[in-house]
Amino acid sequence: WCIRFSQEPADQSVVLGERVVLSCVVFNYSGIVQWTKDGLALGIGEGLRAWPRYRVLRALDIGQYNLEISNSELSDDSLYECQATEAALRSRRAKLNVLIPPEDPVVDGSPELLLMAGTPYNLTCVTRGAKPAAHIQWTKDGVAVEGAYQSTEVLPDRKRVTTRSYLPITPADTDSGCNFTCVASNPAVPMGKRATVTLNVHHPPTVTLSIEPRSVLEGERVTFTCQASANPPIMGYRWAKGGVLLEGARESVFVTTADHSFFTEPVSCQVFNTVGNTNVSILVDVHFGPILVVEPRPVTVDVDSDVTLNCKWSGNPPLTLTWTKKGSNMVLSNNNQLYLKSVSQADAGQYVCKAIVPRIGVGETEVTLTVNGPPIISSDPVQYAVRGERGEIKCYIASTPPPDKIVWAWKENVWEKEKGTLMERYTVEQSKPPSQGGAVLSTLTINNVMESDFHSPYNCTAWNSFGPGTMIITLEETDIVPVGIIAGGTVGSSILLLMFLLALAFFLYRQRKGSRRGVTLGKPDIKVETVNKETHSLEEETADVSTATRMVKAMYSPFKDDMDLKQDIRSESDTREEYELKV
Repeated sequence: WCIRFSQEPADQSVVLGERVVLSCVVFNYSGIVQWTKDGLALGIGEGLRAWPRYRVLRALDIGQYNLEISNSELSDDSLYECQATEAALRSRRAKLNVLIPPEDPVVDGSPELLLMAGTPYNLTCVTRGAKPAAHIQWTKDGVAVEGAYQSTEVLPDRKRVTTRSYLPITPADTDSGCNFTCVASNPAVPMGKRATVTLNVHHPPTVTLSIEPRSVLEGERVTFTCQASANPPIMGYRWAKGGVLLEGARESVFVTTADHSFFTEPVSCQVFNTVGNTNVSILVDVHFGPILVVEPRPVTVDVDSDVTLNCKWSGNPPLTLTWTKKGSNMVLSNNNQLYLKSVSQADAGQYVCKAIVPRIGVGETEVTLTVNGPPIISSDPVQYAVRGERGEIKCYIASTPPPDKIVWAWKENVWEKEKGTLMERYTVEQSKPPSQGGAVLSTLTINNVMESDFHSPYNCTAWNSFGPGTMIITLEETDIVPVGIIAGGTVGSSILLLMFLLALAFFLYRQRKGSRRGVTLGKPDIKVETVNKETHSLEEETADVSTATRMVKAMYSPFKDDMDLKQDIRSESDTREEYELKV
């Protein structure tokens, strides 16, 4: 039988401090067997004096020469060989790998790490002296977290390694109190070693602003509630409206009366602590009637120009806007702008911008459009005067821009301001009628109107930078109007006086009749004679009297009726006296 190894040492791993046995069995051999470590002989025999932790476990009957290493150390991490020296046999070299668990990991800032919400930070975990290098895993409140990266550093013994792991986080205010744990593991400690840090996240207040009720009418009360949480604790509250601080509002609840401004000017709640402050705003759904935001401005343009009129209203619920021309119901636009293309002088005037908020109210405003163009003359084409009296011919001139020149022409007469001369009977005056805006009233006055002044065309012409405007006016004869007015007033007064006298006479008659209640009429055939005095009647006038005479005659008629009535009263009185005498 030949000598051979029936069992050779194999590569093995042992955890630092533990026992390990390297196997060596030589078949059919009874000589000297020894072990080498990295080529250095350990000695002969069971007990190896130079290596007190080493021992050879011999079983000669089966040729066993196993090497036992107790309480393994890093120095045991070597190549081992079993040799049968007398037979010149060597076993394969076996690698003993001593596993060293990592030291307890350490998280920077533990046990409690103060961070600022929203500020990025790298959590750092360090574990040292591991063999092989440790792997580090992070958890947040027991749930694995990805995204970490690590670095390693080999120690001077060139066998142990230090590992550092970095976990980037951006803490939120809700992370305060969360636990981040790093777990360092290698084959020596498969379950790993742990280190935990608790986050203390400081943050400005987290604010929720609510309103009750959500929708209100202008003038109703509304309540704002500012709910907030903060670390460190809240120090106070401030309220503002439209950016203006509300003095006296210092609590978490603010109660006020809403007006239309709350619809466009937000109410804000500012909550602050030592870290900072948070400002939250809210608008109120206030229902209110129309409010003019952009007031239209008067516009002056030349004829044939395009025009845009602007008007803006605010209202809630959403309003309906209409543009109309004053005096007309035709809607020209439903937008904030009214666009008029190629305007004429007829387009000049007042335009109404009207806003309607359903179920709330109505508002309107006016704007003037002035159109520059030639003068427009709007006088009566036929005017009247009384012969022998003072007569006037009026020429109303609407002109934008104002007229540069006004000229009257009739017969052989021509009048222009500061030019020419007129006969003594004629004068021209210019004035501005208060009800005509920018119009000019030019009046041609004729003193002692003659027959020749009638039925003659009078030309009134005005010029401005856009051209002329003209009108032909005819003067016709009429009766004396003032006499009729005076006569009418006199007739009215006389009628009132006569009615009063009639009432008085009737009252006296009733009084006298009452004083004779005891008188009895003895003769039924009393003869009563009434004497009527004839008066001159206007109906006998000739039919060819003048118009002025007919006007006077008409005004005189009431006087005749009153005189007849008085005569009847007088006759009745005379009859009564005659009756009394006969009795």
